[in-house]
Amino acid sequence: MPRQPVVAGRAEQLLGSAVVATAPVAGGDIATAVKLRLSSGRTAFLKTLTAAPPQFFEREAAGLRWLAEATADGGVAVPEVLAVDHDCLILAWVESARPTAEGASSFGRALAATHRAGADAFGAPDDGYIGRLPLLNRSLPSWPEFYAERRITPYLKVLRDKDIVTAEDAATIESAVAKGASIVPDEPPARLHGDLWNGNVLWASDDRSFVIDPAAYAGHREVDLAMLALFGLPQLPLVMSAYQEAAPLADGWEDRLGFHQLFPLLVHACLFGGQYGARAARVAARYL
Repeated sequence: MPRQPVVAGRAEQLLGSAVVATAPVAGGDIATAVKLRLSSGRTAFLKTLTAAPPQFFEREAAGLRWLAEATADGGVAVPEVLAVDHDCLILAWVESARPTAEGASSFGRALAATHRAGADAFGAPDDGYIGRLPLLNRSLPSWPEFYAERRITPYLKVLRDKDIVTAEDAATIESAVAKGASIVPDEPPARLHGDLWNGNVLWASDDRSFVIDPAAYAGHREVDLAMLALFGLPQLPLVMSAYQEAAPLADGWEDRLGFHQLFPLLVHACLFGGQYGARAARVAARYL
């Protein structure tokens, strides 16, 4: 593993430890990722982004630390934050492995524990990011209000302004979301990862799982589950079975997954265009 002097030098500034070698890491479509081997023998993971948005990495680090608070009570593990600054984030390295049946069940139970850790109100103290998009987190009294005003309206406005979705599709989505109070069961705020798709779940060799790249806030727990179902996860039925045993969901949860998939579909439409906006409208039409 050769050494990239610029990357190594920046890591050494933040860690106070010599970097022996570096290697690029594949994956991710926003930041540049590098594996670091330190003189202490430890391995770390650095991600960096030139001209990152304000507080981009600091918000991610805060989300990881907030999720980590639940780990002692059985919540999902997160990589240790070793250092963070405006231009980069350094985490403890997690050696990944193929998911096993026991690992999937363990993840389901751990995710339930993280959700159960909860919060005082829907939202978060600070706004954050999902991908490179701003994520508004100012609290609102109820989940239907928060979901409509903080998770749907901002992205739908971007899509309408750019003519990525039609007025008819936007109206369909708005009408469905307006019915949120009659669709989604009333539950206290859960501690959410917030961007829980397959790529943000790391399976470790000891049947543990780690989550990375959060867009963390307090919300309805079905949001994380809806995103897992939308983008797929190895052995998802085992994950959900274990989750249900640990923290049973209200009846009809499977029929509600689409409602909470509207948010990531609109985010993807903003980031990637394509047919995500029209797909969101088709999903929304089920709830009219």
